[in-house]
Amino acid sequence: MKKPFPIPVVRARYSCAKCPAYCCSYPEIEVTPRDIERLAKRFELGYREAEERFTKVDAKEKVRLLRHQKDTVFDTVCMFLDRKTRRCTVYESRPGVCRDYPDSPRCGYYDFLRFERAHQDDPDFIALT
Repeated sequence: MKKPFPIPVVRARYSCAKCPAYCCSYPEIEVTPRDIERLAKRFELGYREAEERFTKVDAKEKVRLLRHQKDTVFDTVCMFLDRKTRRCTVYESRPGVCRDYPDSPRCGYYDFLRFERAHQDDPDFIALT
């Protein structure tokens, strides 16, 4: 039996394993109440304690954002990024916005990074935009 609407498989054309976690350096990583609940559960905290510990309020936009930490590659990064491995320490509990990123088969920064690494003839080059 043939499916009436075949669902195309879209393969990613990027590798997070080869990236210095550029998306984690975005200054505004918005979180929802569901994201805070997920983090609270992971760390065995109450909702309010997780909200206080892991987020801050953007008063202008009236949204909750993940807190940041100083970084040696980018100015600051998400507080859950391991700065040595450049990987998320809460990957299974990460916010929805992180789960959805990028929302296409391509990552613009990864394409830029590949180009710069080839141009610099350095497979470990970190391109700072």
